[in-house]
Amino acid sequence: MQRLLFPRLKGLMGSPCLRLLGPRAAPRTQCGCSCGIRHLLRPGQYSTISEVALQSGRGTVSLPSKAAERVVGRWLLVCSGTVAGAVILGGMTRLTESGLSMVDWNLIKEMKPPTHQEEWEAEFQKYQQFPEFKILNHDMTLAEFKFIWYMEYSHRMWGRLVGLTYILPAAYFWRKGWLSRGMKGRVLALCGLVCFQGLLGWYMVKSGLEEKPDSHDIPRVSQYRLAAHLGSALVLYCASLWTSLSLLLPQHKLPETRQLLWLRRCAHGTAGLVFLTALSGAFVAGLDAGLVYNSFPKMGESWIPEDLFTFSPILRNVFENPTMVQFDHRILGITSVTAVTVLYFLSRRIPLPRRTKMAAVTLLALAYTQVGLGISTLLMYVPTPLAATHQSGSLALLSVALWLMNELRRVPK
Repeated sequence: MQRLLFPRLKGLMGSPCLRLLGPRAAPRTQCGCSCGIRHLLRPGQYSTISEVALQSGRGTVSLPSKAAERVVGRWLLVCSGTVAGAVILGGMTRLTESGLSMVDWNLIKEMKPPTHQEEWEAEFQKYQQFPEFKILNHDMTLAEFKFIWYMEYSHRMWGRLVGLTYILPAAYFWRKGWLSRGMKGRVLALCGLVCFQGLLGWYMVKSGLEEKPDSHDIPRVSQYRLAAHLGSALVLYCASLWTSLSLLLPQHKLPETRQLLWLRRCAHGTAGLVFLTALSGAFVAGLDAGLVYNSFPKMGESWIPEDLFTFSPILRNVFENPTMVQFDHRILGITSVTAVTVLYFLSRRIPLPRRTKMAAVTLLALAYTQVGLGISTLLMYVPTPLAATHQSGSLALLSVALWLMNELRRVPK
């Protein structure tokens, strides 16, 4: 009976139907030799990704989606750090009035700095043909020119580093299949914005190299182009940081209450105010408006200065009148710190996770630190180290505002 029954049962168990019902064998691992040892899978470990890769005909195995998201998130965090460095270095370049020292733009050729005395003298002679030297720096020595040239050179080389940091890993991740369909669109937009930033930077510099026979003012770049250059850099920074935080930080499952909805809206509005305040700083820097009224809280002897509306039409004052530009920056700064304070007290009325509370407290501390830095910069007639710290503080404040927004984001159903 056994000889009759077991052979049939053995043949039946070898059929494809019952093999699906049986336990799944571990895949054969490649260890670099021909031993062919099988390892048992741990609980919860599957070979789905390996099978998909083999069925698609690819020789390489894709990373699991969560692991790929962490890698992409860390990459974008590094990218946002390089953009922050470019913004800070660009602010230093503007504060030291070094942005017009390089009068040519060439993507490859200008990567090699002058090395011999003849090359430096030729570069200096090119600079002498433009308005900044003729009007402002006509007594500049070659040693002084080297300092401002290296400042602008560092900013341009850092910009190229930013481009490589975005484009090369993006191509690698795309080829490896580590980017989802939605992430591919974001990465393409970010890389396109990086390239646009480089072109916009040169377009900005050109505005300061143009001859203006009817003007006796100090040669400077257009405040509109400077604001556009800074604004696009801030958009690139915010988009990269937001995407990175969304990939790296797990979402909180907060109860969707009316108070949470108001807190979320307040966080979005506060982040928008911080962004607008930072952007208005470009007009302050572009017009040297920080040197107009160096007193606080009043502007001179009055709360509202008399020369607030000297330009015609009136709308020109908002963007071209240094007094109005500084006044607007003050109002935006005060409004931003007020919004941050309200946001903090609203967050205390809602039970929130520890990480979210930490973001709210950090935002409050940074906001008041930034106000202190801004007032000190104004009262001390804009010293370069303090002004650079103030500009860096705006990036830090914007970063924490994005962090808090990310903490409060809605969990998809």
